[in-house]
Amino acid sequence: MRLIGSYIIGLIFGIGISISGMANPAKVTNFFDFAGIWDPSLAFVMGGALIVTFFGYRYVLKNTAPMVDTKFHLPTRRDLDVKLLGGSALFGVGWGIAGFCPGGALPAIGTGRTEVLVFVGAMLAGIFAAKALQNMIAGKAATA
Repeated sequence: MRLIGSYIIGLIFGIGISISGMANPAKVTNFFDFAGIWDPSLAFVMGGALIVTFFGYRYVLKNTAPMVDTKFHLPTRRDLDVKLLGGSALFGVGWGIAGFCPGGALPAIGTGRTEVLVFVGAMLAGIFAAKALQNMIAGKAATA
């Protein structure tokens, strides 16, 4: 049941990303091009997502537990640290340069376009490199 629910949610998300045009990197880069061909439609997509999230969380969190788990897994930390700020900045720069974020790139894999596959490959390499660096730093801290 959990796997089927995850599939359906992912499918709806992917369809929404595709319909909104967020799987098209030109649409995203044009949003950041204030001096050229500025396309404000991304702001409406993000605004709509924020509204749905705002009300959706309030509705869902009234329950004692989610439908397919025993408890909610919500973040407990509220502080801003170097990893959060650095990761956010890196995400924003990469999104502005490539025109893809993971949410837009994964549904776009189905197009078979080379730039999508290169982006997803680079994203996966970055994830594994960051994890390896974290493990290396943790290992050095443990031996010190």
